Amino acid sequence: MRRIRNYSHLAEVNEYARVVEGGVEYPLFRLTVPGDRWLVITSGFHGEEPAGPLTLSHHFEQIAAYARERGVGLRVYPCINPSGFEDGTRYNRGGERVNNDFLRYETAPGVWKGELARGESFQRWVLFDGGPRETRAVRADITRHPAPAAALDIHQDDYLPGAGTYAYVFGERAPHRALMTAASQYARVLRDSHVDDNNDTDGDGLIEYNDGSVSDYFLRMGVPNVATLETTTQTPLEACHAINLIWVRGYIDLAARGP
Repeated sequence: MRRIRNYSHLAEVNEYARVVEGGVEYPLFRLTVPGDRWLVITSGFHGEEPAGPLTLSHHFEQIAAYARERGVGLRVYPCINPSGFEDGTRYNRGGERVNNDFLRYETAPGVWKGELARGESFQRWVLFDGGPRETRAVRADITRHPAPAAALDIHQDDYLPGAGTYAYVFGERAPHRALMTAASQYARVLRDSHVDDNNDTDGDGLIEYNDGSVSDYFLRMGVPNVATLETTTQTPLEACHAINLIWVRGYIDLAARGP
C-alpha cells in the first residue's frame, strides 16, 4: 500500500473502494495516467498468483514512462484481492471466490451460463451483478469508464508444473505471437498443451475462450486487443516480471496503434 501511494507523483492514485476481510480494512487502488488512447491493466484477482501485483507495484515507474512516451493513458488495478494476496490464498480471507466474473450468457431461453463451451452460441449477454465485494467493486469501477483501446489481465497458473507461460487472447494473432516469442527467452511457451479441463493451447501458446471474465467483458465491449496472461507460479519471479513487462509494453504499443 505504501509503494502504491508513493506513485502519486506519477499517477492519480484513487481508492475506488475499501473492503474488510478478517477484521482488517483494505483499500482497493486504481492508478490512472492520462493519455489519448487507454489501456486497462488488471491483476491480483487470485491471491496465490503474486507476480502480477508485484510487477505492477515494483515496476510502475517504467510502465508509466513507457505509456507517456506513446501518449497512452493507463487505468491500472494492481491488486484486486489484497487479503488473498497477503495470505497467499486463491480467494479472499472470508473464503469467497474472488474471480474475474463479469458476464452471464443466455444460451437458450432462461438458461444462463458464466462460460461458453467452445463454439457454443448464445442469445445475449448481461453484466453480472453478484459475487464477492472485491469483484463487485472492481467491476463497478471498470464498467463506469468508456471501453479502452486495449486491456490486459495478468494472472498466474498455480496448477501446472515447471516454468511456463501461455495466454488467453482476443484480437489479431500476429502481435500476440510476437509477444510469446519474446517471452520464450524467460520461460517455456506452453504450446499445444492441455492447461485445464476446458482448454488446450495452440501452437503459439494461445487460447481463445469466452469465460465471462473481465477479458471477455472487454471483448463484448468492442475492445480490439484483449489478453489474459499466464505464467506458472513455479516460474522464477524475475522471469515472471520480465514476461509481464514484455506484455505490458506490447499492450501499450497496441493501445497506441489503435484499431
